[in-house]
Amino acid sequence: AVRIVNKRGQFMQEAVPVGEGSMAAILGLDSDKIVEICRSVEAESGEAVQAVNFNCPGQVVIAGAVNPVNKAIEALKAAGAKRAVLLPVSAPFHSTLMQPAADRLAEVLAPIEIKDITIPVVANVTAQEVTSGEEIKKLLVKQAAMPVLWETSVRNMVAGGVDTFVEVGPGKVLTGFTKKIAKGMTALNVEDAESLEKTLAALGK
Repeated sequence: AVRIVNKRGQFMQEAVPVGEGSMAAILGLDSDKIVEICRSVEAESGEAVQAVNFNCPGQVVIAGAVNPVNKAIEALKAAGAKRAVLLPVSAPFHSTLMQPAADRLAEVLAPIEIKDITIPVVANVTAQEVTSGEEIKKLLVKQAAMPVLWETSVRNMVAGGVDTFVEVGPGKVLTGFTKKIAKGMTALNVEDAESLEKTLAALGK
């Protein structure tokens, strides 16, 4: 799994030369409006720019080629976005420009057997639960070049009865998003020994 993750990162970095892609966080504008404006700019410019990370209410990230991203930023500001923040990233992740990476990832995953699972995973490319190993493999490929539906994923988990979220990994970015999406739910994080102890205590373990 770690080797595949390493390959995935390599493929995504190589899909678009450094400096040719861009990402920006758009704050304070309806997500449907962001999608609409990106589609308009994309159609007009003939270059890729899409809404790719639906993080939480009032925050959507766009990605694509540098020029159309800049054009979209101006159009989004004119449409009422409170802020547009260019992100310090090396590629336009989760946009259609990542399709070459998805294709290469599919080749790596092809001979790998992913077994069916008993505890469902919510795939952020569909925001739906999945347990089929074959379906998980397909979604892992799609996820490289398709939007991350984080807000809808969290809402669907809450609707399914989830009331506690634990972010595992450095930082608390997803915890912050989750608190804005699922107000009143328990949102914890584990990034080191201290936060692990705090989380275990909060869970009564």
